[in-house]
Amino acid sequence: MKNQMNLQFSALSQNESFARVTVASFIAQLDPTMDELTEIKTVVSEAVTNSIIHGYENDPNGIVYIQVTIEDNIVDISIKDVGLGIVDVEEARQPLFTTKPDLERSGMGFTIMENFMDEVEVLTQPGKGTEVRLKKHLHTSKMLCN
Repeated sequence: MKNQMNLQFSALSQNESFARVTVASFIAQLDPTMDELTEIKTVVSEAVTNSIIHGYENDPNGIVYIQVTIEDNIVDISIKDVGLGIVDVEEARQPLFTTKPDLERSGMGFTIMENFMDEVEVLTQPGKGTEVRLKKHLHTSKMLCN
């Protein structure tokens, strides 16, 4: 059985922790390990922060959209903005690359996402926004959503 959650919120940095905790609460029904839960919280934090800082350039009028789908023991997460988009995805995915060095950004967001998730897909169009799709297979799931 499939279970799904949709969330949207203003592109404010203080909402990053709200997003992280909300997604973690939703997937808790699968009884993930602490490592799995921490990894998912971390990637949500990275993707939401990218939307706020890079997609909307800290414009609080922007909206960040999150959709989480659970089916069997697979968690699918989509984090989307309708901001600036990414001109060169391959460059953006390189470790230590950042378009905001003045903000002391580490440029490790996509690298962290790729290390913690089983699949990472970046869909973007300059001037129209970015969607990051993340997939993780939980190995210890009790599959309580049935």
